[in-house]
Amino acid sequence: MLAAAALLLLGAGIGSTGFENLLAAADDPVALQIVRDIRLPRTLGAWFAGALLGLAGAVAQGLFRNPLADPYLLGSASGASLGVALALWLFGLSPTSTQWVVRLGLTGAAFLGAVLAVLLTLMLARGVQQTLRLLLAGVIVGVVLGAAKDLLTIASTDILQAIQGFMLGSTGLVGWSACAVMGALGAVCLLLGWALAPVLDGLALGEATAASLGLPLGAMRAALVAVLALATGAAVAQTGLIAFVGLAAPHLVRSAVKTTHARLIVLSTAMGGLLLMAADLLARWLVAPQELPVGVLTAVLGGTYLLWLMHRRSARGGL
Repeated sequence: MLAAAALLLLGAGIGSTGFENLLAAADDPVALQIVRDIRLPRTLGAWFAGALLGLAGAVAQGLFRNPLADPYLLGSASGASLGVALALWLFGLSPTSTQWVVRLGLTGAAFLGAVLAVLLTLMLARGVQQTLRLLLAGVIVGVVLGAAKDLLTIASTDILQAIQGFMLGSTGLVGWSACAVMGALGAVCLLLGWALAPVLDGLALGEATAASLGLPLGAMRAALVAVLALATGAAVAQTGLIAFVGLAAPHLVRSAVKTTHARLIVLSTAMGGLLLMAADLLARWLVAPQELPVGVLTAVLGGTYLLWLMHRRSARGGL
């Protein structure tokens, strides 16, 4: 959290020409407005989105008992992409518009698409009783909805550039209202995830062991899926698809400390926020005044980290 606070101050000083002195902005009303209304909400919004993805990643890995699980396993990413594509096709909205009505329409479409995709996954899996069936249903729904989005994009090529921006992920349009939405939903998801952490601890020992402990697995699995869908949908709706943050954050926490799921969820939330905030600062600063898509940067850095992790583990196995 201290590192995140330091990066927040650093992000307030990074503009189109690189790092700028924040003290100089105090005497310039225009520069002060840029810091207050653009840089600060964008940097804080990156933390909130990363925190939601880190939380969702910890829940997904515990729910599926798979350290390679990520927040998009239940088809939420493909559903959100299809929702945005449908909104662009039906109403001709542009994600680069700053009008709050347009932003609300695209955000609502992405969130609704993500939630409906998860509900479709639950229908195909016939509930949450079998983890493997739920996982396979999520993969199928993701592929089918992704293909539907591609067909819609081919049929209406004028939305290609807009939907590509959503697929690459960006925090450039996050404002104070988006921060408020992600902050409120993040607090709800964090409280629910922390309360349901004993279920994840039980599932880590096996479903039979968890059932023998008297845990109502069906209801609690449904609640965990709801937390996963809500956190992922809230983040994706505001920033688009950002890869590897939800996958890498729990891994980094586990590599630093061995803990139960209650603390893992809290620490993964903080780690995810820190990762995406740092990636957003790099995306703005590396090629200033140009800007890299933050989703591309997280994919490169996250993929490199996982490759290094695999190499280290294989080397240890060889020893």
